[in-house]
Amino acid sequence: MSDNEIRDLIAKAIDENEVILFMKGTPDSPACGFSARTVAMLQSLETPFAAVDILPDPRIRQELSALSNWPTIPQLFAKGELVGGCDIVTEMYESGELATTLGVQTPADAPAEAPAGAAAQAAPLGIENRL
Repeated sequence: MSDNEIRDLIAKAIDENEVILFMKGTPDSPACGFSARTVAMLQSLETPFAAVDILPDPRIRQELSALSNWPTIPQLFAKGELVGGCDIVTEMYESGELATTLGVQTPADAPAEAPAGAAAQAAPLGIENRL
């Protein structure tokens, strides 16, 4: 598979999924704290999301960053647009802006501060990591 094919698959995944997280590891087994924290925030908001593990092929990260013009992982996209990485998602979560951006209601029992780790709540959408 060429780099252009990988970039095309990334763009297609972003277009086909209302909310998609490119992360290290999987939602059930994040491979870094930033990915775990981002997953926990999405789950706290009970947001269905697709997830793609960027670790199996280093070209995924390279092509994703070239496409998004964002160097770090994780990268959260909503409605085809880059929301940001963990720091931006955390700020948006704490201000309530993330729920608005994702088009969800903030649950009454959602913590005011971003969760520290992944919580087993809303399951991510099933997506085959074809990249």
